[in-house]
Amino acid sequence: MLEEIYAETKDHMEKSIEALRRDYKTLRTGKVSTSILDGVKIDYYGTPTPLSQVGSVTATDATTIVVNPWEKNLLNDIEKAIQNANIGVNPNNDGDLIKLFFPPMTVEQRQESAKQAKAMTDNAKVAIRNVRKHANDKVKNLHKDKEITEDENKKAQDEIQKITDAYVAKADDTLKAKEQEILTV
Repeated sequence: MLEEIYAETKDHMEKSIEALRRDYKTLRTGKVSTSILDGVKIDYYGTPTPLSQVGSVTATDATTIVVNPWEKNLLNDIEKAIQNANIGVNPNNDGDLIKLFFPPMTVEQRQESAKQAKAMTDNAKVAIRNVRKHANDKVKNLHKDKEITEDENKKAQDEIQKITDAYVAKADDTLKAKEQEILTV
């Protein structure tokens, strides 16, 4: 029974780390990434559709992203959606492709991105602590219902704390790596 709680706790905490990594992909680093456009949706025949499903999205170099729609009549819709997404650049529509030219990041922009990464990490840590609280509540209920002894209750809470500490450290490690990536010119 306690093993199930540990496994569930690890699983939920791992999901928090995965969500953190997904959030990091939306941050701008020194090199552009096509994932900056992941949140952009196009009205495709009445259905909000991710940009990657209506054309190819490629990073041609460190500062340029090219969007090549499969249907040329979508060019204006894609251009509007990118403008509305407010990603920091204006799309250039040449009639066949949409090109996004990202200027090199300034020191201030890098520091701002690093701050955003720290805030995302703090949110992930809060999520991890919420998982810990939920697991501890389950253990307390087992103890209250006399399904486990006082000693087992204490050991279980210590084990949950160890798991939590490991995942908080993992979140900090991902932050260090992301900050390194952002601040490297």
